[in-house]
Amino acid sequence: MEKKKYSSYAEIDRDLEILKLEKEINYQKLVLSFQKTKEGITPQKIVNGFISSYTDYFSNSYTSILQSILPYVIGWFINKKRGI
Repeated sequence: MEKKKYSSYAEIDRDLEILKLEKEINYQKLVLSFQKTKEGITPQKIVNGFISSYTDYFSNSYTSILQSILPYVIGWFINKKRGI
């Protein structure tokens, strides 16, 4: 990064004002992000998120679970009929 050469104090003051405003904007973004995170971490939302993730997992894997268990169930019924 090149050093900027200033020809007057007005240019320095202008750049300092810009940096001050950028600092304030970044601070406000940080505060807003913290508030959103704080609102998102409530016990109810944590539990709801936990339950919904497992519900999604089991609803999407229902067919694969059924396909893996079905042969054992059929085998059990066949063996039960034979008396084994």
